Amino acid sequence: QVQLVESGGGLVQAGGSLRLSCVASGLTFRNYAMGWFLQAPGKEREFVAAISWNGGNIYYADSVKGRFTISRDNAKNTVYLQMNSLKPDDTAVYYCAAADRVPSYSSASTYSYWGQGTQVTVSS
Repeated sequence: QVQLVESGGGLVQAGGSLRLSCVASGLTFRNYAMGWFLQAPGKEREFVAAISWNGGNIYYADSVKGRFTISRDNAKNTVYLQMNSLKPDDTAVYYCAAADRVPSYSSASTYSYWGQGTQVTVSS
């Protein structure tokens, strides 16, 4: 059974930082591209960042470029999202997702497996 478990969310003031982690089990992690998405209340799920199986390809949404960094450690079956210079608009539930075939890194439909999400709240 595939499981993706996110952690690291919380409440932070604007300008602060958080580091999200997502630990995967039940799959061969090194064979999967990984993505982070966010969903704010009443809105569609949005792409944040993605990383290819070996870290050779990395993609970001324009809204987070220069502030967020995605990385992975295949030895630990873990993908990370370092979030700096956080803004109130970043407030959302953040989900990690895994895909073994990637027609589009930024499309939610690409990803087969999803975590339960972790809440990030940025106060002004």
